[in-house]
Amino acid sequence: MPQMTENELKKQIREKAFARFYLFYGEEKYLVRHYTRSLTEKVLGKGYSDFNYQVINGAAGDIEAVAEAVEALPILAERKCVVVNDLDVEALNAQNTGKLYQLLEDLPETTVLLFTMPTLEFEAKRSAKWRKCIAVGQKAGVTVEFSKRGTSALERQLADWAEKLGSSISLINAGKVIQMCGDDLSTLRNEIEKLCAYAAGREITVQDIEAVVTKNLETTVFVLSNAQLGGEYDRAYRQLGLLFYQREEPVAVLAVLASGYVDMYRVRVAVESGEKMSDLTKHFDYKNKEFRLRNAEKNGRRLSSATLRKSLDAILEADIRLKSSRTDSRIVMEELIAKLMLIAEKGKVS
Repeated sequence: MPQMTENELKKQIREKAFARFYLFYGEEKYLVRHYTRSLTEKVLGKGYSDFNYQVINGAAGDIEAVAEAVEALPILAERKCVVVNDLDVEALNAQNTGKLYQLLEDLPETTVLLFTMPTLEFEAKRSAKWRKCIAVGQKAGVTVEFSKRGTSALERQLADWAEKLGSSISLINAGKVIQMCGDDLSTLRNEIEKLCAYAAGREITVQDIEAVVTKNLETTVFVLSNAQLGGEYDRAYRQLGLLFYQREEPVAVLAVLASGYVDMYRVRVAVESGEKMSDLTKHFDYKNKEFRLRNAEKNGRRLSSATLRKSLDAILEADIRLKSSRTDSRIVMEELIAKLMLIAEKGKVS
């Protein structure tokens, strides 16, 4: 069976048309955990016996234990469910790899075996072992890769969650939450639950978002960058002070700040070369992150290419100082913000 989509999996679970084997993996760990729970609950039904539900730590690499669990018959039920968490196929020796594939080729009808990766990360395209495992898994049953969702899909998801929690949120305001928190579904779920509790049944407003939502590192640095580009000296340093108060690592702060300038420079060079801004997604990792390009186009509109290059040079110099000198990191960052503001002021284009 070819790779299954999320919607196809959802339909299969709803209709109880279970396969004997499932492999859930991918970047979006919230969905991996969600569908692991959804599948097992549907397979086992209400009031299931613990005898028919076994969870195995895949990190141990004990394929014999998995085989024993799979082959044991269910007790007073049509089927049992065996869940193996974070089995690292690359860490298996040749003998255990062979046992694994043999097991998948001859699964009993009385068991649903699920390999789920709630924390394990891997790149299937770069791993021959994982490519082989996925191919074998598709012959044995169902494999589903849960990738990061795009902004539009995330906005609809937040609106759907809000409705189910008794409130509502516009897609525009949902986008504001995403800009402040990032695209991690677990984080977004927590934030929408807080917002719905705060709104108490009414529509969630911009004021609610400002009052309740926890801003992530990227959001705070983004606000700092906007203030600094706009010549808002006091606001920029307040944001920098907030980052130090939150005990964010200066190197991490600088990395996020640098990525914004890199985005602006790439957009500027693309436009000056006669390319479309959207063409950058073909060459760099902006898939499902197109909002970064829109922000870069807006923020870098009045800065020349030369100004952006000077800014990147200043950021590189600060990075070297942070990593190699004994100068207080706060002083390094404060000096950098001042330098970037001066460069931006001198290099504005009309």
